[in-house]
Amino acid sequence: MGRKKITIVGAGNVGATAAHWAAEKELGDIILVDIIEGMPQGKALDLMESRPVEGFDVTITGSNGYEETADSDLVIITSGLPRKPGMSREDLLQKNKEIVTSVTKSVVAHSPQCTIIVVSNPLDTMSYLAKAVSGFPKNRVVGMAGILDSARFRVFIAMELKVSVEDTQAFVLGGHGDSMVPLPRYSSVGGIPLTQLLPQEKIDEIVARTRKAGGEIVALLKTGSAYYSPSASVIQMAEAILKDKKRILPCCAFLEGEYGLNDIYFGVPVKLGSDGVEQVLEVSLTEEEKALVQQSGKAVKESIAVLNL
Repeated sequence: MGRKKITIVGAGNVGATAAHWAAEKELGDIILVDIIEGMPQGKALDLMESRPVEGFDVTITGSNGYEETADSDLVIITSGLPRKPGMSREDLLQKNKEIVTSVTKSVVAHSPQCTIIVVSNPLDTMSYLAKAVSGFPKNRVVGMAGILDSARFRVFIAMELKVSVEDTQAFVLGGHGDSMVPLPRYSSVGGIPLTQLLPQEKIDEIVARTRKAGGEIVALLKTGSAYYSPSASVIQMAEAILKDKKRILPCCAFLEGEYGLNDIYFGVPVKLGSDGVEQVLEVSLTEEEKALVQQSGKAVKESIAVLNL
């Protein structure tokens, strides 16, 4: 059997922090890949040297190529340019299309049996691209967005109610961007529906802040975008897959008719296990929620069309 093997492509803030969370959880041996010479090697060595203190026994290796990634069980793609203030996720599209295409080809050449988690933005579009380029079945290419969006929603709910985030459950559908669809009706605190705990205008404020949460951090940092919460979110997915946990988590998955959407990557609740996306769960929506989902689907479709695949 041996340990699982995890490749993280992109050793910037998101990739390096993901390596840190994954190593601490001892999910497997980690290969950190980046084109910048010395950078992934340095971060890997730094993490290796924290092992005696934190007591984790996996190895972390830095590399500028893909030979060392051979036969990975899981590959996390974080490469691409980060958003800068005033830049939309779509501005990133053309540049990141080139990067994600070449990374995916390299990954697949060395690990034809892996599952791929995409983190690069614009997320839904890059997930679609990775599936197209890899030729993998839809269950083995999944995008990270919903966990992050719902984590943000949960944090804002907990802050408003002054309760533990552990007892908040939140649910976000749709594209990862301003058209995402937070669903307060499916969100709860300690099992109590959110709609019973907060007035509608408060909920509306939290929903609006959730939609803009990524941009809020970009505006504060000025030189990059969020990385603690995105990397923690992708490692929650990695753990569900590597340990076959069958977790029900909001992820960006390929749809073939679910929610009235077809040939699109879109944020939906899925069952995540050793086969990747093992099931897409369809929940019943009100007419208003359906309209928001269709609107979000349209925005994602337009972005995918720009890829000219």
